[in-house]
Amino acid sequence: MATVLFFEKPGCINNTRQKVLLKCSGHTVESVNLLAYPWTTENLEPYLGAKPISECFNRAAPAIKSGEVDPLRFTREVAIAVMIQEPLLIKRPLMKIGDHHLQGFDRAALSKLISLEPLQGEGDGEKSSSMCDMNTCPHTKNTLRNKPE
Repeated sequence: MATVLFFEKPGCINNTRQKVLLKCSGHTVESVNLLAYPWTTENLEPYLGAKPISECFNRAAPAIKSGEVDPLRFTREVAIAVMIQEPLLIKRPLMKIGDHHLQGFDRAALSKLISLEPLQGEGDGEKSSSMCDMNTCPHTKNTLRNKPE
């Protein structure tokens, strides 16, 4: 079983559900407050990876939903600086598992690193299968889901 360093927004329903799945699968979860962590470019960049920087923003953040912040207008360097200044803009969770850094709860990517199957007696199949969408905030309407691709 793995130890997962889990950067979260305390009180976030999805982060809580994600941690439950990890724990039920036998992993140790070390929770860290993403909003209070002393971010630097050097310690944030590995979580963002090589994906387009606009995909690294938390689309449910109030500043993005209001249009105050447009993730498409930033260079990578400026975007990282903005996220460091306002960590609520960082798409979460951020996870470190061994030498691997991940952003967002991508079950497929996680399954390549660790098991996400509940240990016997740690949960039931119905409960774990109902936890399919581990990214969309249940408190907001995510208009991106309704856009054609």
